[in-house]
Amino acid sequence: MKTTELTIQTGHRRGLVDLTEACAQFVAGEGDGLLVVFVPHATAGVVVMELGSGSDADLMAALDRLLPRDDRWTHRHGSTGHGADHLVAIVAPPSMTVPVLGGRLALGIWQSIALLDPNSDNATRTVRLSFLAG
Repeated sequence: MKTTELTIQTGHRRGLVDLTEACAQFVAGEGDGLLVVFVPHATAGVVVMELGSGSDADLMAALDRLLPRDDRWTHRHGSTGHGADHLVAIVAPPSMTVPVLGGRLALGIWQSIALLDPNSDNATRTVRLSFLAG
């Protein structure tokens, strides 16, 4: 298994970070197999979705409606609404598997791989990429 770790600077902003190019470079020339994308954080996840067409803002707005950024949460350390960040896994799990065919990500034409980070308290995130050859 081939593995690497990415350090992503989110700069204390909430939102999505496109990981597609880094993932594509990691599997380039590797043949067929599976790419596992994993974020070792309790307040971040990974998604496959269209980016840059307004979907980014729509996802964050939907997340804020589903998990309001207020003080209703039992988990209360950090910024207001941080308890909601700990529930992000209900919409964006911490890992995903993407097929790789001939050293290329087998994504649809409008699909991208992204880090979903709703937590403005952390400026740096780690993403682990692992390729399992098939």
